[in-house]
Amino acid sequence: MKVVIADRSHIKYAEIISETIAESAAVRGTGIARRTPEYIATKMENGNAVIALDGDKFAGFCYIEKWGHGKFVANSGLIVHPNYRGGGLAKQIKHKIFAHSRAKFPEAKVFSITTGLAVMKMNSDLGYKPVPFSELTDDPTFWDGCQTCKNYDVLTRTNRKMCLCTGMLYDPKSKENSKHKLIKEKVFNRLKHIKETMFLKRDKK
Repeated sequence: MKVVIADRSHIKYAEIISETIAESAAVRGTGIARRTPEYIATKMENGNAVIALDGDKFAGFCYIEKWGHGKFVANSGLIVHPNYRGGGLAKQIKHKIFAHSRAKFPEAKVFSITTGLAVMKMNSDLGYKPVPFSELTDDPTFWDGCQTCKNYDVLTRTNRKMCLCTGMLYDPKSKENSKHKLIKEKVFNRLKHIKETMFLKRDKK
């Protein structure tokens, strides 16, 4: 298994990556924005993605998005093929894309919005802190990308202030990064439960 920075030679995997993201969204029943093969191919061409390969078989993927004229970057679309889940590959990919983001955009704040507890835990391990959406990019293009998410109505209903996703931020200028405290998984579980209670039950009424 190898996790490398993607380039044009990996465009042949764009279709299966797009399909795997879509299938994962359907299975989880939570918000994962859809990404077309063309969009994924562009990320590879620009050197803004990492891919995990088992020989010539696709195993995992993640890409970088730049927002607010480079003031923010996001590590998005983290996906592991079903055949390779449960072995720690997601963590390897997450660490690789984070290091690549920090090297390519050293002054940018790195942020994430996710409903996945595993991703929240990995973010915490890297020094991300949970933050309100107001501390994330205000670039409307980023938030427009949430339109393919099944929970988009929650985001619009709260005027983009809150959703089922949790916002997390790594600020390279923060003095706390070198001594950050890990957030326990039960805290993320409680946060997710509170949001689901607030929004999903209201939808059923």
